[in-house]
Amino acid sequence: MKGIRQLAEHLDISIGTVSRALNGKPDVNEETRKRVLAAAEELGYVANQSGRSLRQGTTNVIGLMIESSKETVENSDNFFLGLTGGLQSVFARHKLDLVMLPCPSDEDPYEYLKRMVARRVVDAMIISATQRIDKRIDLLVKAKIPFVALGRSSSGGNYTWIDLDFEGVAASAVDRLVAKGHRRIAIAAPSSDINLGYIFIDAYRQSLQRHGIPFDPKLVIRVKSSEQGGYQAGHELLLLDHKPTAIILIYELMAIGLYRKLVEAGVVPGRDLAVIGFREEPRAKFLQPALTCFRMSLRDLGVELAETLLATMPAYAKHYPKGARNTIWPLELVPGESDAFSLK
Repeated sequence: MKGIRQLAEHLDISIGTVSRALNGKPDVNEETRKRVLAAAEELGYVANQSGRSLRQGTTNVIGLMIESSKETVENSDNFFLGLTGGLQSVFARHKLDLVMLPCPSDEDPYEYLKRMVARRVVDAMIISATQRIDKRIDLLVKAKIPFVALGRSSSGGNYTWIDLDFEGVAASAVDRLVAKGHRRIAIAAPSSDINLGYIFIDAYRQSLQRHGIPFDPKLVIRVKSSEQGGYQAGHELLLLDHKPTAIILIYELMAIGLYRKLVEAGVVPGRDLAVIGFREEPRAKFLQPALTCFRMSLRDLGVELAETLLATMPAYAKHYPKGARNTIWPLELVPGESDAFSLK
């Protein structure tokens, strides 16, 4: 069965009636609607969504742009898998579909997004991994495409974002370590230009200052956000002449690589070096000693992202009276044993 005309001829009713029945319009008799739906299923009729989208000027699709690289595949990062559950639970209320738009690591994210915008494949966007200066934000503002940024940026313009509380993580971690007598506290931050790295380092510096501890740039170890990055952070940490007694990580899987390097060097986490990880991660639960880290609900974050995005879209804004607003998403400290010891 191809097309609505053949379906109408098969049922011997008008194309308009078939169309209204398929689209759930209230002016169609219930018996007729059931007859049309049954025939469509029996004969394998599938609506031409692309033609409908052209007529309506919408796709009913929301895009989630993420970075796609060998690292993200190898590390099986579950952040976005957890996020999509919350996103889809909201979009399903309005019969909207979610598509992942993975930008290859060897392509400029701006050029990738520009191509997606030109093709009009989605009605709205969620962008992630925001850079300190992110041209994607200016592009979406200029194109008048509704969007929410998962992450802040120094780029100008009026746009809506939701970001994790990196300032709170840095402050809580530093306060906890200082209370245990640590003064040489290192951090492992992303080597890329992702904005969260700058936010985290600034918050770390301010937290040290609150405690009267001088900032030492040698204790800021920039590595890739991966297990391998954690291993590299451990390597660089052990090369320092004046070694730190504690380290704070800003990416969850770094802890796995860091533990491996420390064990190889005969350094025991939780005894010789205090370690505070970032987000609670399933594989990190198998680390010994148990990792002190931070907890958050990815599903709830996905719900907040979706509702915030829909609040920016006129067709759905009435359902979300709180409106679109910038949000700092909290994380809860989960004490473990990796930083349990105190210095004399």
